[in-house]
Amino acid sequence: MNVSNLQHLKKSRLIHLCLAITFFTSGVIVNLIQCVLYLTLRPFNKVLYRKINWYLCCTIYAQLVFLGDWWSGTRIFMYINKDEFDKYYGKEHAYCVMNHTYEIDWLIGWMICDRIHLLGNCKAYAKKVIQYVPVLGWAWKCSEFVFLERSFDKDKEIINKQIIELAEHPDPIWLLLFPEGTRFTPKKHEASLEFARKNNLPELKHHLLPRTRGFIASLPSMKGKVPAIYDIELAFKENAPSKPTITNMLFGKPLEAHIYMRRIPMEDLPKTEVEQETFLRDMFIRKDKLKDSFIKTGDFFETSGLPRVEPFELPRRLHSPVHIAFWLSCTLIPISYYLIKLLFSGELLYFSVGASIIGAFFLLLNKTIGMSEIKKGSSYGTNTPKKTQ
Repeated sequence: MNVSNLQHLKKSRLIHLCLAITFFTSGVIVNLIQCVLYLTLRPFNKVLYRKINWYLCCTIYAQLVFLGDWWSGTRIFMYINKDEFDKYYGKEHAYCVMNHTYEIDWLIGWMICDRIHLLGNCKAYAKKVIQYVPVLGWAWKCSEFVFLERSFDKDKEIINKQIIELAEHPDPIWLLLFPEGTRFTPKKHEASLEFARKNNLPELKHHLLPRTRGFIASLPSMKGKVPAIYDIELAFKENAPSKPTITNMLFGKPLEAHIYMRRIPMEDLPKTEVEQETFLRDMFIRKDKLKDSFIKTGDFFETSGLPRVEPFELPRRLHSPVHIAFWLSCTLIPISYYLIKLLFSGELLYFSVGASIIGAFFLLLNKTIGMSEIKKGSSYGTNTPKKTQ
């Protein structure tokens, strides 16, 4: 590594430390406010609590949106029927069914939600253990996310209860489901193909076979409350100079996301569970055609045989830079002042405390990045019955 690259790396790490201090300090402050309101206000006025919590979540999420929108300059090309987009998107509850291929698929979703003024009401299914993770996990716990235990008997009750709660929200929400259950890797894909062959199910080239039970269990509670399913396919060009990772975003490398979204009215879904299983698998066959065409040609529609939808971009909002500037001034400046005093106090004890605090922020940053890394994903097919998913 030459001197210039080394200096650039040192500057980048310093900036990453500043972002980590700001994000985790502000996040814990917001978490404490959320906790107090959850215990005191929510039992008496759920609507007001949810309105306030919308802004509290926004101020946390906006700092990560800033990372994608402004720090890395990532562009998002959206392939959505424009008439439907203007009429429905951001104006209704929606059940979002998305492929789980990249480290940043969730962040791209947040960036879109921010541009349509829905950022504070992004919801998702998540592993139960995540609710114990500071900042994001605690925020999600106070925001009525659907936390699952990977035991279907327990999860079915949780799903039913939480979706009924979420559907009562006064403002539109998007509830995100990754039916594949884990991120795509060649090893997991091979396990998925083996499962499909044994059970006479569709073999997908670019996706894992979706697990159907969580999807089906969610539908009865949505009846009459959630108007539509959004079928979402996210893709990045294989030959792009930078891979779609959190690390590359942190180093300010621009990415180019392509996201296809199709609105399916809830009343168009089949009624029986067997038909709903087939519906979800057919949705992933369709996704596979889109992805295969995109990989081969850089276009979702060239070889997929599906109707062409022209892409468009939504402008970035100043919302996220305003939030990051506010928290930088409120948290980074005073904390940096005291850290510098500790490090240059001349006392070994104070120096050790200051160094430990800096180390803790780096550890939290690396741990949070690690949560999104593909290699950290769960294995495919764990706790999956023989004949159904």
